[in-house]
Order: sequence, then C-alpha cells, then structure tokens
Amino acid sequence: MTALRVVVADDQALVRTGFRMIIDARDDLEVVGEASDGREAVRLTRELAPDVVLMDVRMPVVDGIEATRRIAQSGSGARVLVLTTWDVDAHVVAALRAGASGFLLKDIRPTELVDAIRVTARGDALLAPTVLSRVLDRFLRTTPDATPPPSLRDLSGREREVLTLIGQALSNAEIAERLRLSEATVKNHVTAILRKLALRDRVQAVVAAYDHGLVKPHHP
Repeated sequence: MTALRVVVADDQALVRTGFRMIIDARDDLEVVGEASDGREAVRLTRELAPDVVLMDVRMPVVDGIEATRRIAQSGSGARVLVLTTWDVDAHVVAALRAGASGFLLKDIRPTELVDAIRVTARGDALLAPTVLSRVLDRFLRTTPDATPPPSLRDLSGREREVLTLIGQALSNAEIAERLRLSEATVKNHVTAILRKLALRDRVQAVVAAYDHGLVKPHHP
C-alpha cells in the first residue's frame, strides 16, 4: 500500500513536530516535508507532489491563504487543509475561496487529524455541507473576494440547478430526489460543474454557489 504523502506547513517547530509524530505513526501516511512559511510550503508542494498539505493560516513571508491560492493556481493535485487556532474565523473563508478543501483546529485529536487527511486525499468533502454553509453565512460579507468567481456561462440550466442545491448543503442522493434524477446522473452533473468552473472539489462548489448569489447568506 502506497502511503499518502503529507507536507506540514507551520511557523512553529513544535507544532510541526507534533503533527509529524501523529502522521508518521500511521502505516498509510507519511510526512515528506515541513515548511516554516508559506513560500516554502509552495516550493515543497511543487517539488514533492504531496497528496495533502496541512497549512497554517498565519505564517511569515507568505501567509497560508496566499500559499493556498498559489498551490491551487499551479495545477497541483495536492489538497490543502487549513489549520487555525480559532473556532472558525474570517480567514477560513478566505482560505476556502483560495482553494482549500477544508479546515481543522490545531487542537484536533490525533485520530481526527489522520481521518481528515485520508478523507481529503480521497477528494471527499471534509466539511459537512451544512457546517460549510454556516461558516459562509457567518463570514461571507466580512471577507470580500478580490478574485471574481468563474463564469456560469458554460453551465446548462440543469447544472445551475444542481450547483444551487449543492450550495444548499444537499447530498447527491437528496439532489437526485429533488430533481427526480438518478444519483448517477447527478454525479455526472457534479463532475461537469467542477470541470467547467475549474473547481477542485465539492467544497469549492459550495463557495462558488454563494459567490454567484445562487445561495443567499442567512444573517440574523
């Protein structure tokens, strides 16, 4: 079995060491590099081609958000998990918009950390859609995005419907029931949406649905 390759990016050596000990203790995971700033994280991702990058948000030289954006724009297959000491702050939304596939608290339990790495490497959504929706609801207006979202022009009417329902936190099975389609057909629509909008995964599709106004934030 080939181990999943992980790069750990954090400016605190003790944090990196702790994550390395947890990850390397598993037979199916391996830390292949450590970075102390965002620029180094981008370089190591390019050179080492990891499956997953654990990315601290607040780092010197280049912060984790910009590093995530550079990795996503480079065409790398690596998926980024953002690390934060806060229970969900505005930086998380900025990182998700930049291309992150999810976020973790730094005090996460070891078993949860390794499970998160495995889930993310498979391309599955680490964040439950309902959790992601709450995050976006809370911070969308406070984190303006300098990068315009990709155009929806290439999507068919049905694909726009599917994207809207993804943004509403519906699973493929729920979308299939709502639109009276087979689950396989919905999966094909989701694949087409990700390809046409150049989105990395379902998390990015939820963000895109909000950014395009297909789903409206629910603010108190």
